[in-house]
Amino acid sequence: MLVLACAGILSSAHAGEPLRVGSKRFTESYILGEILTQTAARTGPAEHKQGLGNTAIVLSALRSGAIDVYPEYLGTIDLEILKNPQPTSLDAMRRALRPLGLGVAVPLGFSNGYALAVRSDVDLRRLSDLAAHSAIKIGLSHEFLGRADGWPGLARRYGLVQQPRGLDHGIAYEALAQRQVDAIDIYSTDAKIRQYGLRVLDDDKHYFPRYDAVLLYRLDVPQRFPQAWRAIERLEGSIKADDMIAMNAAAELDGQSFAAIAKTWLGRVDGRPVHPTRDGLLTKTFGNGFAALARQHLLLVVFAVLLGCIAGIPLGIVAALVPRLRQVVLAVAGVLQTVPSLALLAILIPLLGRIGTIPALVALCAYALLPIVRNTCTGLLQVPVGLRTAALALGLTRRQSLLQVELPLAAPTILAGIKTAAVMSVGTATIAAFIGAGGFGERITTGLALNDNDMLLAGAIPAALLALLTQAAFELVERVLARRRYSD
Repeated sequence: MLVLACAGILSSAHAGEPLRVGSKRFTESYILGEILTQTAARTGPAEHKQGLGNTAIVLSALRSGAIDVYPEYLGTIDLEILKNPQPTSLDAMRRALRPLGLGVAVPLGFSNGYALAVRSDVDLRRLSDLAAHSAIKIGLSHEFLGRADGWPGLARRYGLVQQPRGLDHGIAYEALAQRQVDAIDIYSTDAKIRQYGLRVLDDDKHYFPRYDAVLLYRLDVPQRFPQAWRAIERLEGSIKADDMIAMNAAAELDGQSFAAIAKTWLGRVDGRPVHPTRDGLLTKTFGNGFAALARQHLLLVVFAVLLGCIAGIPLGIVAALVPRLRQVVLAVAGVLQTVPSLALLAILIPLLGRIGTIPALVALCAYALLPIVRNTCTGLLQVPVGLRTAALALGLTRRQSLLQVELPLAAPTILAGIKTAAVMSVGTATIAAFIGAGGFGERITTGLALNDNDMLLAGAIPAALLALLTQAAFELVERVLARRRYSD
């Protein structure tokens, strides 16, 4: 109930149910998500849950009803989502998606396929040439490494023996330019192909299917949002490959925001040209909804630590007072601390049936537990046995001794654990952006997608300052408590 109450405080109120548009964490998906959101917003409320991670996370969000629609590609739907061993027809995909409550519609007009590219000085022309050059260093996005239509099948088709490195797609081009790798996976509409003068390797054994851009949506969307859906349907066939390349270039090369790019393209379609501007570091940091992101981030941290205290202090007391359970409690808290954040979020989304604040709070609370549990246990164990004995000899019950003697004596150690959890939570809260819960992580994920250092700093600097302020606030509380103890 407390988690639900926290979510209610953190969530923004909408006048009527909004159409919720999702997007993945790469440039083109952000832009298409903005185009859909701005198109739908002309008819009613609409919101963009941007940068929701990889296919697994955004699909879970769609199936759970946390989002209503997002841009996807036919090859991904066919091979990655439906797990078909071979490409199938659009009608076959629709039949397979219908039992899931999902549909595919509105071909946007361009295809954005996977490919591998090399620097111009690498003497390769075809994918089959890779088999004869085992020393070639390959860097691949983490999603491509695990996709059914990604590296495993590609390696089998072409007999490739290289062991690729995992790279975020946003930094892969820089790694290629700096010769840390020789080949990377790319999207055929990437603007940086031309910027870096790369050679796209010919898929001479025709491994990759077509990746026509479409919309994957919940089947009830046309009934729930009839006007918005009719507006979205008018986008069919309207985005050409050159348009998409130009929009990707505006984001990745010119530093324009996704919202501005979408607004510009829609303005041109409507005959109303828009002239976007490029933001500097100060504007990116303190503009673009800084106050709202700061509020979201701070409240996520506050409620996560509060929940961590509610769960962690009693667990620490149990660990201290019941020796046979001590290692079990500490081990469980430690294991939760080691679970990778994205993996935990991917598990929580289908379990909780939603994205956003609630799974983010559950994850942050799990990561806050270990220092709180450990310091509570340690603080109580450090209380001299003689003081416990004296308290009992004075007629205090075991409960009274715990509340009036032991916990006050252990308070500095417990507070140190809470401080550690709070400072850690400021940094960990950036993962909330991966599931649409906001905070400064939104800027960090956008910066990663664009390889935009200014945008990364616009998210990282406020988060670092908030961590310093949090630590300073706890140190002030510690000094006040210390003075009171000495005065008593």
